[in-house]
Amino acid sequence: QVQLVESGGGLVQPGGSLRLSCSASGITFSLFHMNWYRQAPGNLRDLVATITSGGDTGYADFVKGRFTISRDNEKNTAYLQMNSLKPEDTATYYCYARYSGEVNDAYWGQGTQVTVAS
Repeated sequence: QVQLVESGGGLVQPGGSLRLSCSASGITFSLFHMNWYRQAPGNLRDLVATITSGGDTGYADFVKGRFTISRDNEKNTAYLQMNSLKPEDTATYYCYARYSGEVNDAYWGQGTQVTVAS
């Protein structure tokens, strides 16, 4: 059974930092591209950051220079380091794993809430 479990969300003041974790089980983690999405109430789910199975990274413009995605294949965990947080970063953050091969195999986590407020 595949599970993606996010953790690390919470309430933080503007300008603060949080580190989200996405712990995976039931998959060969190193073969999956890992992604972080976010969704605020009333909004679509937006891609925030991506790290490929090979370690290449990409970011949405609205987080470039502030967020860093990383992965630890030995721990089957992906991370999202979020710095200089803004109120508009408030959202539920979701982890999404997509197989790097030709099979269409992908999974979502349950989400973790991030609230940026003073």
